Amino acid sequence: MKLGKEGRRLARGLFRASLTDGRLDPAKVRVVLAKVGEERPRGGAGILKAYLRMARLAAAGRRAIVESALPLDPAGSARFAESLRAKFGADLETEFRVDPALIGGARIRIGSDVWDGTVLDRLQRLQQVL
Repeated sequence: MKLGKEGRRLARGLFRASLTDGRLDPAKVRVVLAKVGEERPRGGAGILKAYLRMARLAAAGRRAIVESALPLDPAGSARFAESLRAKFGADLETEFRVDPALIGGARIRIGSDVWDGTVLDRLQRLQQVL
């Protein structure tokens, strides 16, 4: 069943009600979900699906995944995390992963944004050009 205009509007309103200072507040999320469970509005499953999608995207925007070909030393990863927090906010969570297939460089994912400075990416772009 497709969610109608009114359902999308309600989901956006619920999402805005879950924010505190522009950030998703877990306590407010619990209250919103409980309230929707109590009232059971028409199209509630679609409304919750749209709401949870918005919440998931907001939460993903507060998490950075840094992939590199070699493990970073603790001091380097701390500096890297601090520079990301300075640019994207102090509440940014940073996760470091090692992927030898990248050959060299780093790939950073924050939400749906990706910055790819890896050797593998450059080789793939070169292959497409040739």
